[in-house]
Amino acid sequence: MNCSDVQRMVDAYMDGELEVMRQVDIDEHLRQCEVCPPIYGSRRALQSGLKAEPLYFTAPAHLRRQVRAAVQGTAANTRWWTRVLAPQWIGAAAGALALVVAAVIVGPMLSRRSQGDQIAQEVVSAHIRSLMADHLTDVASSDRHTVKPWFAGKLDFSPPVVDLKDQGFPLVGGRLDYTGNRPVAALAYRRGGHVINLFVWPLSSNAVGPDVSESRQGYNLLSWSREGSRFWAVSDLNPTELRQFAALVQAEDRLK
Repeated sequence: MNCSDVQRMVDAYMDGELEVMRQVDIDEHLRQCEVCPPIYGSRRALQSGLKAEPLYFTAPAHLRRQVRAAVQGTAANTRWWTRVLAPQWIGAAAGALALVVAAVIVGPMLSRRSQGDQIAQEVVSAHIRSLMADHLTDVASSDRHTVKPWFAGKLDFSPPVVDLKDQGFPLVGGRLDYTGNRPVAALAYRRGGHVINLFVWPLSSNAVGPDVSESRQGYNLLSWSREGSRFWAVSDLNPTELRQFAALVQAEDRLK
């Protein structure tokens, strides 16, 4: 996968339209390349901007003239309110109101959902990449006092690192990853033969979203926010045990 291939497929990649292996190839290229990530970032920014702006339509001049003429009317003995309340204008007003509601309320909701779907797909891709590329950890340790300091100076925040060995979810280590258009902390845990990736990054004002519980490409995902951070847990572990893991992370983090 070279730069030309990535730049040619970047739009389909952002929309999640590529097959899994192609998504993984592009994820790996973006992690290693110095040229393509800024291009990808600018596309993401443009996409977010287009989705975030409310829709606004300016009526063409001839339509404005027709509306004014119809409202003013040609019959001197026709009262203004009979024209305004004519059935065709009531229908037109209802249609305009529906457009306003869609733009103001539904539009932003769809935009937030699309952004959430994109992040969820990136999290799954990062999880798959860590398993296929044999790059689960940059710092391999079960000691949180070793893993947590390792991130110092590598990120602009300090991720919470909890030790869940006694509860059956031993810490394996941590690494740097790239999700949601920014560097993030990835903490690796195990449950028997299953790997759990816990991604953590600080919240921004426009990134706050609802808790998530879903499945994608055979992997289970949970996401929640706490103490100014966003958490995403992904694994092929069954949903019940993954929820148990998430509850333990939240409980341990609450005690710190």
